Amino acid sequence: MKKHVIRIAFAIVGAAVGFYYLPLLWNAFNIQLTGTLLFASDLVIGAVVFLLLSYLLASSVDRFVNKVEAYLTKQSPVYLFFGSLLTIVGLVLAVLVSTPLWNSHVPVLDNVVPVILMLLFGYFGFRIGTTRLDEWRNLFQLRRSRGSKDGRVMAKQDANYHHYKILDTNILIDGRIYDIVKTGFIEGTLLVPNFVLYELQYIADSSDSIKRVRGRRGLDILNKLQSEKVVPVEMYEGDFEDIPEVDSKLIRLAKEVDGVIVTNDYNLNKVIQFQNVEVMNINGLAKALKPRVIPGETLNVMVVKKGTERQQGVAYLDDGTMVVVEDGRYYMNDHIEVEVTSALQTDAGRMIFARPVHSPRGINDHHEGDTKRNDDKK
Repeated sequence: MKKHVIRIAFAIVGAAVGFYYLPLLWNAFNIQLTGTLLFASDLVIGAVVFLLLSYLLASSVDRFVNKVEAYLTKQSPVYLFFGSLLTIVGLVLAVLVSTPLWNSHVPVLDNVVPVILMLLFGYFGFRIGTTRLDEWRNLFQLRRSRGSKDGRVMAKQDANYHHYKILDTNILIDGRIYDIVKTGFIEGTLLVPNFVLYELQYIADSSDSIKRVRGRRGLDILNKLQSEKVVPVEMYEGDFEDIPEVDSKLIRLAKEVDGVIVTNDYNLNKVIQFQNVEVMNINGLAKALKPRVIPGETLNVMVVKKGTERQQGVAYLDDGTMVVVEDGRYYMNDHIEVEVTSALQTDAGRMIFARPVHSPRGINDHHEGDTKRNDDKK
């Protein structure tokens, strides 16, 4: 059905081309035809020629139309509205500019140039309308209300308060944002940009099974946040087509809405801080919530493996913090009381150094027991 419509369109265009340009061809060959016959022959010849061309080009045109339809169906209503509006404005301007050309009665200048101008003005109108969505929203005050009743972006209320918490792709895949939100420690509105959602969808559709699982986990976390409504979750429908990287788009969005980017990406965290944008790093929060220990404090740990240095043993706290126990190799797989001697904070985490608390069974007893067990095996 679509190809039939394309062929009909070709025939109509051919009839119009024949009506305008075949009289010039007849005059060039000194062919004299009556008015009615000339009019009919021009229309029929032009229509037939373009109809024959349509059989060669219909498939290509059909594929092009399908691509355009697929592209437009993925866009938001706001994108289509402003694109259509500015396209109409461009066509109106083209008509106004072309009016003197139509009246000039100069071949090519009075019919070809106006068509070219309409195509150019229409295209540039569509591009201007779809690449500056945020500016047009602010101009026409069509931005959807995010906490304010008059449909505008909520103004900054305090230097230390940011209403919008912008989620990136990694934080949704990580999943801990759901648990943090459930505790009630995050206030304001969670803002998920469309370009982050598209990236999640792309990862979820990946041929790599590991990436596919990660992407689907991110989508599941987003659906949980929306369905349980602990805090408001809103989608940002705009895009910054002049910026290719998603991280750069997040920074641009945070500046425009005065928001905070929530992430667990170490490199993105550094870039955001350099751009003077507020950031909430979930890994930094996890480190801050780890229990602190001071020298002289006692802990109950189980030595699970040998350390890198002679006679050292390694244990772990419940939160994964490594405890290096002096002379710990003599207490392998035993629960012992240790006294903290020092703690070291590194980029990889925190390390605690400790030594066994004095007990009735000393190190020598353990050593003698180990020697006896070895002798028994022999």
